[in-house]
Amino acid sequence: MTLKLAGELMGKFIHIRSSKFPILPGEKEELVNDGMYGKSLAQYLQSNLEERGYDAPFVCCEDWGWWVELTAAPFTFGACVYSGAEENVPRDFACTDGVIGPRKWSWKKLQFVDTSPWVDKLIDDMIAIFQADEDIEIVDVSEEFPDLDASTGVDQGT
Repeated sequence: MTLKLAGELMGKFIHIRSSKFPILPGEKEELVNDGMYGKSLAQYLQSNLEERGYDAPFVCCEDWGWWVELTAAPFTFGACVYSGAEENVPRDFACTDGVIGPRKWSWKKLQFVDTSPWVDKLIDDMIAIFQADEDIEIVDVSEEFPDLDASTGVDQGT
């Protein structure tokens, strides 16, 4: 499934599988929608991206998953974390840049800006973070949103 919003395509999705990211105590109470776990992965990305020089001031739960805020770009920017079924162990996740389309309006610059330098760097850095961790398997990197429940046959309606 390719995610489209306002006629634009989202960027690449990094499909990972790991037992490293459990559901955290109290996480269920933070969820906007049931099953949208991934806080431990969002915090892991926040910490690892900060080690790579990003300013990542917070993570928060959204209706679709978890957001890792990144502040250096002249537009709203961050990493998105989507999760597979909570009963799956190891769990499947998808991470992406959260930017829709190749250009975004920048109120800081009062013009449209090309998002690709920030998007490409973030995707490359997330891949490098996952590759460096022996507890994380990169299943695929694709422009298609992965079927995070394929291993169990659970259908999320995708």
